[in-house]
Amino acid sequence: MKTNVNLKPYNSFGFDAVAKHFAEVNDIQELEYLIRSDVFKHEKYLILSGGNNVLFRDDFFDGVVVHINTKGIETLEEQENNVIVRAQAGEDWSEFVRFCVEKGWHGVENLAHIPGKVGAAPVQNIGAYGMELKENFLQCEAMDLSTGESKVFTKEECHFGYRESVFKHELKGRYVITSVDFLLKKDAPLHMEYSNIKSYLEQNGIERPTLQQLHDVICAIRDAKLPDIKQIGSAGSFFKNPVIESMQFETLQKEYPTMPYYDEPNGMVKVPAGWLIEQAGWKGWRDEHVGVYDKQALVLVHYGGGKGEDIVELAHKIQDSVEEKFGIKISPEVNFV
Repeated sequence: MKTNVNLKPYNSFGFDAVAKHFAEVNDIQELEYLIRSDVFKHEKYLILSGGNNVLFRDDFFDGVVVHINTKGIETLEEQENNVIVRAQAGEDWSEFVRFCVEKGWHGVENLAHIPGKVGAAPVQNIGAYGMELKENFLQCEAMDLSTGESKVFTKEECHFGYRESVFKHELKGRYVITSVDFLLKKDAPLHMEYSNIKSYLEQNGIERPTLQQLHDVICAIRDAKLPDIKQIGSAGSFFKNPVIESMQFETLQKEYPTMPYYDEPNGMVKVPAGWLIEQAGWKGWRDEHVGVYDKQALVLVHYGGGKGEDIVELAHKIQDSVEEKFGIKISPEVNFV
């Protein structure tokens, strides 16, 4: 365990937050040893995966930051069309998706190029382009940080919702996910419903894309609209897409006929937060240190030299502006620390 470690390399916003204590975990035994230590027992702690969905509000974390860096991907079971694959929590999510696609396994291809680690993916129930992690999630194993005991959580026990899980609420801070099992298919229909996927395929003359081609298309789309975090700090999509009542949407559509939307169950409608933010005039806005990305209004960025609180203040201004204009509340997808 190290002391006074700068967390700039461990958060994609690139803020200079310092951890009082810092421990990198490379296997389960190291994690077990850590949680039995006196420092861990008496200090507050933060489990840090890829740091791609975290905003450090302060420049000092007065406790223990635990960085999960466990590695390994293995096939647990293979049948005629089904494959069960297990990935350790510290595996890079994008690399895991690429691995599955190269094997010809369907189920996570639309989640390509999302930054982060495998262990953090169920916490957030990550999703993109019409697919959510929960759809091909089988179970995960997690360690109780108070007892050191391991427990397997089924899909039902994870209480998945839109960018939600039991690990963000009832069990927040109690468990750390150590591995995730996925049920994938060797053959399955491709999800290409989103308009930007259709447009890209048409523009490039791809009529019947393969699994690999769809993966590559999604990577290209994300590259075109999201900043390179090696150059500009960000956490990707900062806000969740709000889901509103159909009656409210119909009223808004009369005033804003071009408002994009996606039908949801139970008469609800999902509206892209990026569109709302752009219409409220924020796309491309910036001050000295932070701003809104000029290619995607859903992304808040850190140009360097700023503090986490600068992003927090900007987020609040955007939320107030969108609510004033549309009567819709948008909430952060990013976790504030």
